[in-house]
Amino acid sequence: MSRPPSYCGTLKAQKTPLCGGTMHSHCLRFRIGVLTLTLFCLLFAFGCDRRQETAARRSIGGAPLPRPAWLKKEPLIIVGNWDSMAIFRRRVGDNPVWQEDDYVREHTEETVTKLKDLGVTMAVIHFYKAYGLDAEKEQLEDSRRLAALCKKYGIRVGVYVGSTVAYETFLAEKPEAEQWFVPSFMGRPVYYPDQSFRKRVYFMHPGYREYMKRVLEVAIKDLKVDLIHFDNTSLQAQAPVFYHPQAVKDFREFLHSKYTPELRKKRFGFSEVRFVEPPVWDGPRSVLNDPMLQEWADFRCQQLADYYGEMERFIRDLNPEVAVENNPHSGVSGLNTVWAQGVDYPRLLAHTDVVWTEEGNEAGVNPDGILVSKIRTYKMASTLANSIFTYTGGTGGSTLQMAEAMAYNRRNLGLIGGVLAGRDAPAAQRDYIRFYRDNFELYRDVKSRSDVAVLHSYASLAYNNDLPWQSTVLFEQALIQGKVPFDIVFDDQLKDLSKYRVLVLADQECLSDKQLQQIGDFVNGGGGVVATEHTSFFTEWRQRRRDFGLRGLFGVNAPTWQGARVSEGLPEAAPVRNAAGKGRVAYLPSVKPAVPKPPAVAMTSEYWKLPVNWQELLDSVKWAGGGSFSIEVRAPQTVTAEVQEDSANNRLLIHLINYDAARRPSAGRVGVTFRIPEGYTVDHVSTLSPDVPGADSLSCAVTNSKATFAVPNLMTYSLVIVRLK
Repeated sequence: MSRPPSYCGTLKAQKTPLCGGTMHSHCLRFRIGVLTLTLFCLLFAFGCDRRQETAARRSIGGAPLPRPAWLKKEPLIIVGNWDSMAIFRRRVGDNPVWQEDDYVREHTEETVTKLKDLGVTMAVIHFYKAYGLDAEKEQLEDSRRLAALCKKYGIRVGVYVGSTVAYETFLAEKPEAEQWFVPSFMGRPVYYPDQSFRKRVYFMHPGYREYMKRVLEVAIKDLKVDLIHFDNTSLQAQAPVFYHPQAVKDFREFLHSKYTPELRKKRFGFSEVRFVEPPVWDGPRSVLNDPMLQEWADFRCQQLADYYGEMERFIRDLNPEVAVENNPHSGVSGLNTVWAQGVDYPRLLAHTDVVWTEEGNEAGVNPDGILVSKIRTYKMASTLANSIFTYTGGTGGSTLQMAEAMAYNRRNLGLIGGVLAGRDAPAAQRDYIRFYRDNFELYRDVKSRSDVAVLHSYASLAYNNDLPWQSTVLFEQALIQGKVPFDIVFDDQLKDLSKYRVLVLADQECLSDKQLQQIGDFVNGGGGVVATEHTSFFTEWRQRRRDFGLRGLFGVNAPTWQGARVSEGLPEAAPVRNAAGKGRVAYLPSVKPAVPKPPAVAMTSEYWKLPVNWQELLDSVKWAGGGSFSIEVRAPQTVTAEVQEDSANNRLLIHLINYDAARRPSAGRVGVTFRIPEGYTVDHVSTLSPDVPGADSLSCAVTNSKATFAVPNLMTYSLVIVRLK
């Protein structure tokens, strides 16, 4: 993870979107070409059945493990310093002469009282940098003192737990740890980027797992922590780690356990897997068709999820009120994390309460006019019952980033600075923090109210790094800038889409027969579908079908087969709109990029410009949903809208954000029309904003089942409260 430029500074937001998954500033220099040091994909062997098997492994006795009760009641407003002075900073070097003085100041009662006054609810502090518990004794004493001070003033405590090993000291305590280290890959040792004293380990080695449990026991029993922050998650399951001898054995066992001999023969052409070796990684690819590469990526994802499942169970057994958090780093930012990091979010987040993103993508409009956001990442986490830690305040933050977190992250404002933030937080950010705390009831017990679900099919996005990513991200961009509330859903959510009116399948090319049935059932029951390009053209193993699996809904013929080594062309078809069952289906042959993504690279924000046919995409969604949206917002394309419901208090909450606030401090008058929920009438409409003191009542006109009002002047952020009766 990144750190403050000095201990008196605040934590900066990561500027390099995909740098490798840690929280140290040297990571900023670690470019995506090195990060994407990995691989290709995960097999979704039996469609949703595979996900059900995974779900069974997430829990004890078939039931999900309990989550800490306090997480649902309290706001998360965090500060942090996870780099101890005593050993880590000195070993890293490049320290200004005043840094040790600032480190001492961080551990004073005065500093903690200022954090309390600022509104901070949690400090994530240094604890274990993996030099060894013996080598870090001095640091641990500092951690104990700071934790005790925070507890004294009602500030919860999270602690840092690293995943690399600082072997120079660790081996003196644990010589046998040499067996945990990853062997050289392509002739080079496997280290943490830019810090060769931090070796990477095969995290599923039994000795390593047992040692990490000792570390967790100290944190939970001794420091009485409220949260464990596991760092470097995005590095743990990258390809080089899995050439470890134990990983090779585990991979063979994985293949043996996953398939019967008959299915192994169908999958690979043979059933004997005792001599299988890890596939050779040779850099990024556009598509992944090799079944062994697919399986190896699935194995990497599953091992990482199983590791955190084991750590979660250990933590919950010690204290079920301790939250679990880790740092997969990249969020939903256009990087194929299955390929690059061995991270499959639905599996990994089954074992966490909070996850970090250091993707960059700070809220705003870039010089090319592209709206950049973390909206996708926030939506992913919400679907998977997590929230996001990210940099929102301090020198690398802004009130716009805080507004984005309020609207899309709900109970979690993120990291507002370093431990000295109570001394130096900007006045405008203090106002936003105060607004969030004063109005937390409006963010606490709410759920999204979205017309649209956008599918992120595992096999589609894991096995093809190009068109599925480009089309999915750009379709989402059209929805974001079109102010159409949507959720991101995954394979498991296909079993119940009843809350949505429209399912978007943007080049979701790899779908199992079971998924085809689920989609068909949704349409027959009255749901709408908008599909593009090669959706349903391949099986979950990325085997080409003779025709579209959903041809009965599309009425479109597949491209002509040109041979196994020839890329599939786009269908030669005009847009199609069909009635099917009680629902509607729209098919579009292309999502047309304004800035095409080069082959085999991540779909990062420089390619997020609104697609050329954005209006066609929105019109198709509107038609598929029955001819109208539940909310329509009249505002510039750089304004976004998010709708939530507070059913316990009969309220709708409409969040409006001006992403171009840096250049246009006012977005002007914003008109809103929304469909009144069946069985209710509008009682009162008001608006709150941290930009303007007080609450304003808004006049509301009701026509048939729709209500219309206007926010007179949207600056950065406004929250509209619609009270129903």
